[in-house]
Amino acid sequence: MSTRSYAIGDIHGHPEKLRAAHDLIAADRDRIGDGESPVIHLGDLNDRGPDSRGVIEMLIEGIAAGAPWIVLLGNHDRMFHRFLDDPDWHDPGLREDLGWLDPRLGGDTTLESYGVAPVAGRDLYEAVAKVPGAHRDFVAALPLTHARGEVLFVHAGIRPGVALADQTEDDLVWIRKGWLEDGRDHGPLVVHGHTALERPRHFGNRVDLDGGAAYGRPLAAAVIEGREVSLLTPDGRTPLRPEPEV
Repeated sequence: MSTRSYAIGDIHGHPEKLRAAHDLIAADRDRIGDGESPVIHLGDLNDRGPDSRGVIEMLIEGIAAGAPWIVLLGNHDRMFHRFLDDPDWHDPGLREDLGWLDPRLGGDTTLESYGVAPVAGRDLYEAVAKVPGAHRDFVAALPLTHARGEVLFVHAGIRPGVALADQTEDDLVWIRKGWLEDGRDHGPLVVHGHTALERPRHFGNRVDLDGGAAYGRPLAAAVIEGREVSLLTPDGRTPLRPEPEV
């Protein structure tokens, strides 16, 4: 039985980049005759880009049509979801003086994609009402991890040395310190996003697929077979080989 998986990095409100990533996956499927392997989206669907609503709508429609897509919860998705429940909620992963609507995080652009004007004094509870219930339910139900074969997919990473069952949601969607610099074998190969790089990289024990789509770069799409990872390009597969930290 094949445990081939496809994975897509942090989308951040760019439906056109998401379509391009799915086109690369479709081309790879055609080359190898695979219509069933799942596509795992590593979270951060919204914020920063121009059309978070369009991204979420595309994912909902694709899954409803039977596409084998799995979508994980990212920290930006959690902030959006919790804002919809309570606009006054503050994510513990943020500094006390920083909120989801700060332009540095991009919550303002997400609300704008739902027709909420960026005006001073706007009624945030009225803004919540503009988000369709189907979108709220979709984001609220996103899982934290997906395990397949020799690979664990997660948005940010894991706390090294802690069993998967004991990992906290805060770490799974936010962790950097204590994780990025840890070179030990975690058991499965961990494929994640969250920490934007100039390009996706394979560190031996983990693969970071956040290639910075939120900052003008392409959205990374990859295929994973066993522990072998290849990036998908218009010219086909490019192996992503382990390289040392520099």
